[in-house]
Parts: sequence; C-alpha cells; structure tokens
Amino acid sequence: MIVKIDQIAVNYIEEGEGDVILLLHGWGANITLFKGIIETLSERHRVIAPDMPGFGRTAEPPEPWYVDDYVDFIIKFLDRLQIREFSVIVHSFGGRVLFKLNARENLPYMIKKAVLIDSAGIMPKKTWKQKMSLRLYKTASRIMSTKILHFLYPDAVEDMRKKRGSADYNNATPTMRATLVRVVNEDLSALIRKLSCPTLLIWGDQDTATPLADAKAMESWIKDAGLVVCEGAGHYSFLEQPGKVHGALRAFLG
Repeated sequence: MIVKIDQIAVNYIEEGEGDVILLLHGWGANITLFKGIIETLSERHRVIAPDMPGFGRTAEPPEPWYVDDYVDFIIKFLDRLQIREFSVIVHSFGGRVLFKLNARENLPYMIKKAVLIDSAGIMPKKTWKQKMSLRLYKTASRIMSTKILHFLYPDAVEDMRKKRGSADYNNATPTMRATLVRVVNEDLSALIRKLSCPTLLIWGDQDTATPLADAKAMESWIKDAGLVVCEGAGHYSFLEQPGKVHGALRAFLG
C-alpha cells in the first residue's frame, strides 16, 4: 500500500483486523523483515508496518533528518490512517523513534503496550582507545582536506572514511549518512524512563550492536517491564529465533 506524507510516497503493509499493532523497523532494514511477525499477529490483530523514509520502498527525506523528524512522520502517518490507540513493536532504530514519540506531550492517541526487540537508545561509552582513534581521524581528515593535499590525494579522505565507517554508514547515501550521524549521537536514556505502558523486551544475548546490558538497564528503568532473552541470538533475534519470539509476542499482546 502507498500513502503520501509531506510529498513522500510511503510504502506500508496493513493486514488483519482487530486492535492495531504498529511495527517500526531498524536502521538499514525494511518491513519485509517483519513478514513472520506480521503473519503471526495478523490472525488476531490489525498489523501496520511502514517503510520509514530512506528505507525499503519509501524514498529518503529531502534533507538529513533527526529522530524528531521521524517522530513527526509517524504522527502524520497515524493521523492519516485515523489510528487513535495501538500497541507497538520496535526493532533497533525503531526504539529511538518510540522513545521520542512517547515523550511528546498532548499526543492524540494512546500507546497500549510496547515491545522492544534489540532496541537502540542508549549511547555506548567510548573507550580511551576509541576516543584517541576518533581524534586522530578528525585531525588527519582536516589535514588531507586542505587544497594542496586534496589535489595530490583526492581520494584520501574517502578512503579513511571507508576504513573507519560502519557498514550502515558506508552503504548509505550522503543524505542518510548525515541522518545516521545525527541519530546515533543522541542518548535517549532519560526518555526511556518515561515509557509507562506495559513493556516486553526481547533480546539476543549475543547482540553486539545493542548489548544485553542495554536491555537490563531498560528493564530497570521502565516501570512495567519484563525481559525475554534469546540465548545464542544476535541483533536480529526475531529472525534468528522466530518460534520463541512469536510465542512471546502472542502471550504478551493477547
């Protein structure tokens, strides 16, 4: 299905009937990864999953966005579909959007329940080695960007960026690279504490992107939260252990 939000043609899936469940995907992903969850939950619920701008079959934003811009987008999307009450399942980056969305005042709808799957939101602390590496990179980048050195070595800065950058960063367009930088450099720990609806956390104990320690911290901060650990699974626990995850979702969402 397609709906236009601020001149952006948004691709989304809507299946089933009943209470609404909104799915928000992670960075670099899209709604196709939620196929199993959608099939499972649409038997008893109205499941809605949008490709957020810059991912899947939805065009990227006209300029780099902050997390708040994605929140504005989701609010307009929900309004267009006339949704006033829903539960939400988020993965990775989708968690950032949820935490900021939930913190907005005077929202015209209610979030009934939340499921956080390997969610982002807590900024990892940099080691001394990482801090020094970043400082050296920035210094070298400034030096190699001078007119003379850039003329002599035009690809030097780009080569350094590729060596340092994550796969998500290197594979992104310039607009989405700038968006990623804005997104990951924001610590939402204070906003996570504001999530007051019943919350289920599902986590892979081998997740290196958002480690299990993040899940345990979130569980302690959120008033009504429980944690399901998928032993042996990584950052995509819902794909690696679908049986366990789908069972937990059924039990929690009813």
